[in-house]
Amino acid sequence: MIVVTGAAGFIGANLVLGLNAKGATDILAVDDLHDGTKFRNLAEAEIADYVDKEEFLARVESGKLPRIEAVFHQGACSTTTEWNGRYMMDVNYRYTKLLLHYCQAKRIPFIYASSASVYGMGKQGFCEDRACEKPLNMYAYSKFLLDQYVRRLGYDAPAPRRKAAAKRAARPARPQVVGLRYFNVYGPREQHKAGMASTAFHFNNQVEREGECRLFEGSDGYGPGEQRRDFIHVDDAVAVNLWFWENPRKSGIFNCGTGRAQPFNDVASAVVDWHGKGKVRYIPFPDNLVGRYQSYTEADLTKLRAAGYERPFLTVEQGVPRYLDWLHRE
Repeated sequence: MIVVTGAAGFIGANLVLGLNAKGATDILAVDDLHDGTKFRNLAEAEIADYVDKEEFLARVESGKLPRIEAVFHQGACSTTTEWNGRYMMDVNYRYTKLLLHYCQAKRIPFIYASSASVYGMGKQGFCEDRACEKPLNMYAYSKFLLDQYVRRLGYDAPAPRRKAAAKRAARPARPQVVGLRYFNVYGPREQHKAGMASTAFHFNNQVEREGECRLFEGSDGYGPGEQRRDFIHVDDAVAVNLWFWENPRKSGIFNCGTGRAQPFNDVASAVVDWHGKGKVRYIPFPDNLVGRYQSYTEADLTKLRAAGYERPFLTVEQGVPRYLDWLHRE
C-alpha cells in the first residue's frame, strides 16, 4: 500500500491521480475533510481506503498499519499568514517527525513536502544550502526546521570521500528520505485554497467576473507586475515526486521549481490571451507585505539535475493555458 497524506488537497490529489496513471491504486488517502468540498479532488481517483489524519497518526503511533511501500507526505498547514506557532509546529513539524521516524523504523521510503519559502527574500540565492535559508514567517520556519532535522539524521549530506563511500557501500542502504522544496505551484484542484490559491487561478476568476487582472505596483526595485517567481505547473511537481519514488536510492533535500523566474505580468498575459479579453490593472502594494514578500524566486536546479532528473519543465506560456483548459472543461 502507498500512503498519500494531504490526499484531498492540491498537490496530494494530483499525486494520487499521477500514481493511478502509473497503475497504482492500492492507495491509503489521508486528510482532514473538515472542508468537505475537497472530496471533489478525489472523485476521479482510485484509492483503497481513506483515513482521517488524526486516526492515521494514532495508527502510526500504535503500529497498526498494513505493509507500506512508500509514504508521500503532502499534508500540512500551508497558510503563510498563520501566526499560531504552536498549531503550525504541531501540524507541520511534530506530525512529520513522528511519521518520518515510523518510516525509518520500518524502512519505508518517505517523500515529503518542503517549501521554497525557507529562502525568505532570497538575497543569498535559492540553492539547498543553509547559507541561503532565512524564513520570514511561521509556515516557512516549520518547513525549514524539518529540513534541518532531516539533515541532522544524515540525509542531504555532501558526497562522501571515496574511502568512506566504500565502507558505506558495505552497509545496508538507508531508507529513502526526500524533501521537495516546492516553488509557486499552480494547476488543477487548488480551488479550495481560497486566498492561498495561485495567481493564475485568481487572474482567471478576475477576468471572468470583472474583465481585468489585478497586479501589484512596483516593489523592491521591480516595476509594476514585474516581481518574478518560479511558477511550476502541478503536473511537473507530481512528475518529480514520482521520479524519486521510482529511484529509491536517491535521498536529500531538492528544489522543485522550473529554474526559470517569470514576472506576474506573464501569468496575467497568458490568462488574458486564453480568454481573448481582459486587461491588467495595477494596485498599491500592501503595507502588511512590506519586508515579508518574495519579489523574486528562481529554483537552482543544479542538485536535482545532478541526481538524474532530466525532464523539462513547462513555462508559464505552456502551463497556464493547460490549466485554463482544465478549469473550463465540460
